[in-house]
Amino acid sequence: MIDETRMKRIRWRCRRGMLENDLILARFLDARADALTEDDIANLDRLLHMTDEALWRVLSGQADVDEAPLAQFVARLRAA
Repeated sequence: MIDETRMKRIRWRCRRGMLENDLILARFLDARADALTEDDIANLDRLLHMTDEALWRVLSGQADVDEAPLAQFVARLRAA
């Protein structure tokens, strides 16, 4: 389980320039924050290093990611 201070930092980092990204990431964290693993955080961190446009293409299904663990995480994000 991720401690409260770390989760606040993660939520802050999920605030993006595009409202669409904000909504998807916030909805995911609202639904799944208590169950996030270190692998989930690592995958989320990789996504947050993307530009807003690239992240939106991935989250909206317009683009895919190549690595299986990241692709599985993105699928969970999209489903939340």
